[in-house]
Amino acid sequence: MMQKLRLLIAAILIFAANTSFAQSQKTETFEVSGNCGMCKKTIEKAAKDAGASFADWNKDSKILTVKYKAKSTDLPKIQQKIAEAGYDNAGVKASDKAYNNLHGCCQYDRTAKKEVAD
Repeated sequence: MMQKLRLLIAAILIFAANTSFAQSQKTETFEVSGNCGMCKKTIEKAAKDAGASFADWNKDSKILTVKYKAKSTDLPKIQQKIAEAGYDNAGVKASDKAYNNLHGCCQYDRTAKKEVAD
């Protein structure tokens, strides 16, 4: 009987730990402008520099998927960091200075969004 009680308590603790981890880990997807593999590398690095634990940008769909811990960072911080790297996204438009610093093949067609101050 005591052994069963210990196993039940252990199972409850494991379940509680897994549930709290799942709640703190967020997954978001949003559009990020870009053109090529060099863009992919820069966009994903910027997202990770902003605290994302996972970042995958699809060159064809222009969609970035990020995973992050809500206690460490948030979506606006990730979008801001990507804009600072020169890439317009669903949340923030890159400054002209950051955009102009991109390699020629990475300079995508721009759309109107709010701009980050230089």
